[in-house]
Order: sequence, then C-alpha cells, then structure tokens
Amino acid sequence: MDPISNMLTSIRNAVAKNKERVDVPFSNIKASVVKLLKDEGFVANYKVIDPRTDKSIDRRGLIRITLKYTQDERPVITGIKRVSKPGLRIYRPYDSIPKVRAAFGVSILSTSRGLMTDSQAKKQKIGGEVLCQVW
Repeated sequence: MDPISNMLTSIRNAVAKNKERVDVPFSNIKASVVKLLKDEGFVANYKVIDPRTDKSIDRRGLIRITLKYTQDERPVITGIKRVSKPGLRIYRPYDSIPKVRAAFGVSILSTSRGLMTDSQAKKQKIGGEVLCQVW
C-alpha cells in the first residue's frame, strides 16, 4: 500500500466526519507533508508522538494531526487528492506545475531540495514529483 495515500485518506475521512483530530503512523515524509499543510494553513497543528514516551502506541510512533475549521464549523480542507501514485509517477518542470483551484489550493512536490509547495518550487525554479493537491 501507499502510506501517503493512506494518510490523505485518513485526513479526508476525518474531515468528512468533522473530527477534531486524526492519528496516522509516523514517517519522515508524512511529517514533512503535514508540516507543509500547517504552514499553508490547512491544518491547525500537529504533534509527533514518540513511542518511548507513550507505551500504548506502535513502535514507529504517531503523528497526531489537529484539523482546522472555520468559525461556522466548516472544514478548511474541502478536498485532498493524491496525484503521483506508485504505479504512475507524475513529474513536472517548474514552469508547468498545475494550479490548484485557481490558486486557492496548493500542490505539494517532492524535489531535489526536499518537499515544498508549488509556489516555493516556482520561486526557486525547481520541478519535481507532484505528490498531492489540497484545496
């Protein structure tokens, strides 16, 4: 299975059920994706829970994601989609990175300089693998 797709599906399902938070198994790439989502304002907060401090969790650890809602209790994340999949990788040069919902959303790319948003990649003139889109 694809761990990034599993994380995005967990977030999508939690938003659909208006949950306050969601827990996903830890990995460095998932933590980087969640950090970018927090920096872009789609997630309220996140916390990496170490298995050495809490013995009730898996040995890999957890990422506890606190979801963000507006004043009238509508979710900030209205859509989240995996673009590049293990069976079909999608790579784009910096000048053809697609806009998400007329620039109301964000694409997350895996580049040679780490994970970054589409606007950061265009500013640094770096292309890469388009991991997901959030709007």
